[in-house]
Amino acid sequence: MAQPTRIDLLELDIDLRLTDLWREAADISEWNLEVASAFMRAAYGKGYCDALTEDAPGSLCVDHGYEVPRRRERDAAEA
Repeated sequence: MAQPTRIDLLELDIDLRLTDLWREAADISEWNLEVASAFMRAAYGKGYCDALTEDAPGSLCVDHGYEVPRRRERDAAEA
């Protein structure tokens, strides 16, 4: 069996963070654009909140071998 790639491991890490949403998704019997959009917004919001509350900002990137994106000059000046 092949070793998982760093993308596979990143996907797994993100799936674990979204466990509650995956559980809710399993209960949906009829998917439509409105329901899918709501789940996409919830996943985006969850990721945003997770990023803001990380003990070490950028650790998800670092843990999976990705470069931590730099803040844009304008954003850094406003912070």
